[in-house]
Amino acid sequence: MITTDATGRCDALGLPAETRPVEINTRPSSDWDTTTNPGNGPESHPAEPTLATHQESGARGPAVDVGGKSGARGVGRPRLLDAYCGAGGATRGYQRAGFHVTGVDIAPQPRYCGDEFRQADAIEFIREHAHEFAAIHASPPCQASCALTKGTNKGRKHPQLIHETRKALNATRRPWVMENVQGSDLARWLTLCGEYFDLDVIRHRYFEISGFFVFQPEHIPHRGRVAGWRHGERYDGPYFAVYGDGGGKGTVAQWQAAMGIDWTDDSKELTEAIPPAYTEYVGSYLMAEIRSRAA
Repeated sequence: MITTDATGRCDALGLPAETRPVEINTRPSSDWDTTTNPGNGPESHPAEPTLATHQESGARGPAVDVGGKSGARGVGRPRLLDAYCGAGGATRGYQRAGFHVTGVDIAPQPRYCGDEFRQADAIEFIREHAHEFAAIHASPPCQASCALTKGTNKGRKHPQLIHETRKALNATRRPWVMENVQGSDLARWLTLCGEYFDLDVIRHRYFEISGFFVFQPEHIPHRGRVAGWRHGERYDGPYFAVYGDGGGKGTVAQWQAAMGIDWTDDSKELTEAIPPAYTEYVGSYLMAEIRSRAA
């Protein structure tokens, strides 16, 4: 039974007390290609998704293949690919939701927490190996979209991989999830916050989803400020800012506890991760959809 507390916060696998259902696209997104979606090219922000109740829409997403013996119908856990996996913040959440997770990253990841790891280009790996998995998660590099890059670090060059990643995902005919920071060019099917899971980070993240539903929790008011220095003044608060390496943002141990990550104490890996609670929440819906389609 999924439970919540009186504040509307979720347990590790829980629905919030109040939900706002989202109608996921009923076919793969057009990738905001200017040839099919004028004005919504990769350089512009995607339009807001249509909102509808789950009961009214009745849609279950695109007709996707959930995999043969190497996917959902095999013995044991369905296999999920975590692209751009880093140390595995997203991976750990999907593992908790019941998946066997293979991570792929272009850089070595000696502290990766998943079941298998492949060092390779993520987009090429998706194109060549997606058929081996029941579902795919991707977290393309976010530096180009984050507030620091657009503000403090403006002018620095960072890779823009969301557009090409979406194209590769749409070609797989598998259920997929793409995650990134606020300000990124994702369709905002779902936004998650650490407050939903009683974490000591805010860490808002967008999730673009194809092939299944995830309910959008109502946003919970934040409990205070993010602790640290701002423009020469020190602020106290219940949240830690897990990014960068200055500003009195907390110790590595505090970051680990705030994020729910205990297998790496590397500060860079922590700053690039998402809390596992996010993908455990998403993964619970994905698992239900995969099992339903495989039945």
